[in-house]
Amino acid sequence: MLINIIANWNNIELLAVIFSICYVILAAKKKTTCWFFAIISTSLYIYICYFEKLYAETILQFFYLIMAFYGLKTWNKEKSLDINDWKISTHLIIFIIGSILTFISGFTLSHFTDSSLPTIDSFTTVFSMIATYMVIKRVLSNWLYWIIIDLVSIYIYDYKELYLTALLFIIYAIIAVFGYFNWLKISAQND
Repeated sequence: MLINIIANWNNIELLAVIFSICYVILAAKKKTTCWFFAIISTSLYIYICYFEKLYAETILQFFYLIMAFYGLKTWNKEKSLDINDWKISTHLIIFIIGSILTFISGFTLSHFTDSSLPTIDSFTTVFSMIATYMVIKRVLSNWLYWIIIDLVSIYIYDYKELYLTALLFIIYAIIAVFGYFNWLKISAQND
């Protein structure tokens, strides 16, 4: 895989990866500056995903861009950035609604576009939107969502031969584990 990463080196993808890693590390540390890195990385990934015909992922990147501005505004405005969590029943509702939206999006993309991997692309898109909202609202379990999303994304980007981005999602999964335990520790300290 390392040879494929080096062979397919793409400067735009490299920059997107660097800014994305900075964003996730800073978010895991609960730093407001994370949103500036999110704005840059998502802008670059809009171009990359559209070029690779990952249309749901392209829409997701536009969503991330909007959410990065919203996150910046929200985290700057609120003095206390306390971490909270949602009930299991809320997560069950999210899972049901997310699955329905994944099916609808996957069906639409497979029948009306030349989308590559429409259902899997839709799954990561739908649940990434949910998890991004959870980050902005500082919901602890967002990191558990991200671990699953990241693992599925590794497959997508490896399949599309975007090996550097596949590597990024391996790093994301590791950071998500760190983020979960860091936010858990911060939450325990604030109780």
